[in-house]
Amino acid sequence: MIYVSSSCIRANYINESVQKLAEEGFTHIELSGGTKVYPDLEKDLLSLQDKYGLHYLCHNYFPPPAIPFVINIASLDEKIHQLSMENLIKGIELSEKLGAKQFGFHAGFLINIPLEQIGKKIDRAKLFDRKKASTKFIQSYSILRDRFPNMKLYLENNVISNENLTSFNGENPFFICDKEDYENFKEKLDFNILLDIAHLKVSCNSLKLDFKKELEYFLRESDYIHLSDNNSLTDSNGPIVENSELYQLLAQHSLVNKTLNLEVYRPVEEIRSSMNLIKKLIV
Repeated sequence: MIYVSSSCIRANYINESVQKLAEEGFTHIELSGGTKVYPDLEKDLLSLQDKYGLHYLCHNYFPPPAIPFVINIASLDEKIHQLSMENLIKGIELSEKLGAKQFGFHAGFLINIPLEQIGKKIDRAKLFDRKKASTKFIQSYSILRDRFPNMKLYLENNVISNENLTSFNGENPFFICDKEDYENFKEKLDFNILLDIAHLKVSCNSLKLDFKKELEYFLRESDYIHLSDNNSLTDSNGPIVENSELYQLLAQHSLVNKTLNLEVYRPVEEIRSSMNLIKKLIV
């Protein structure tokens, strides 16, 4: 099934994003970041679900926290860690109320990212102790998994840009950007991987890895995939284009029986054309 991220439609409140997507005929919507919390959020989502016959997934920053911050369950800052766990618990509980069976959130990292720097160049800062942060990350995921046995939880691969790799003197502060780190964590933790292809494309360029080989590997590992394209330098949430390298690579693999989500931050026409191209790969 192909979902569309609510973040594709810029709005102050989630009901506005969902309403717009529903009016355009999109009935499978992944609820994500970019909007503000408000008292009737849950009520509005249920009402829209009933009106349009919608299917929801919740993702990472949804529901939006009252005071925005960057979620990180590997943080050794206890306040950030507690806020992260509380927000993810709210997201999983809301997922259950909305009838979703899957919930994905980002793998951890070794810094507290200032909110204004998320998705941009991150100022160099002292990194958490990797071993301690890894342990915190593993323990935190395990707590959530054990608390919600009927929800299939996923960790999403992070993105490391060349700009941020340079900022940290060649040390990657983000967990699970590539196959090697994924396999390292899989030895210690039983988890599902949410493959963000755009993240992987940028990370492979920064880490000098073969994108085709990494993509082939993760497509075998994952049944939940985020889709958009970029120039391999920044995660720009571009559309899926038929003559692109990415589309040709995807055409070589089966996407049947996978949960697919478009994160194309472009006009509706480009979201729709991206969806139609992906549909050709799953018939």
